[in-house]
Amino acid sequence: MQPGPEDPGGARLVLVCDDTEAIRRLLRINLELAGFDVEEAADGHEAMARLIDTSRRRPDVVVLDSQMAPYDGWWAIAAIRSHPRLDPVPVVLVTATATDLVSPEVSGAGFDACVGKPFDPDEVVEVVSRLAADGRAGRGRP
Repeated sequence: MQPGPEDPGGARLVLVCDDTEAIRRLLRINLELAGFDVEEAADGHEAMARLIDTSRRRPDVVVLDSQMAPYDGWWAIAAIRSHPRLDPVPVVLVTATATDLVSPEVSGAGFDACVGKPFDPDEVVEVVSRLAADGRAGRGRP
């Protein structure tokens, strides 16, 4: 039996969404070195187009930049949490806004973790690895 889009077998898939190509490349390299498959999107709209496409693998974790034009991470998390196929997927917010790191709006919006910019790539890999293994907080595996 061939693995399907929801059960691919093999490496876990991470969707990295950031409007800065260098950040996407840095995250891709570090996540691939840790054994993940990685897809990229340049804004929230492109990420959602990939995420709702049922012919594609559903990611095990999504990494979203908070500030992208025109569709930022806050727009994308609202769309993700309102979609039944995507609600179980853990999402990491990557932000340069220090107040986001301690803001109750982050978890209230549906983010499962938050990492500040500039970030340590090892920290992002650790957070993504934990979420890929454990799923959404309090919800079990996706």
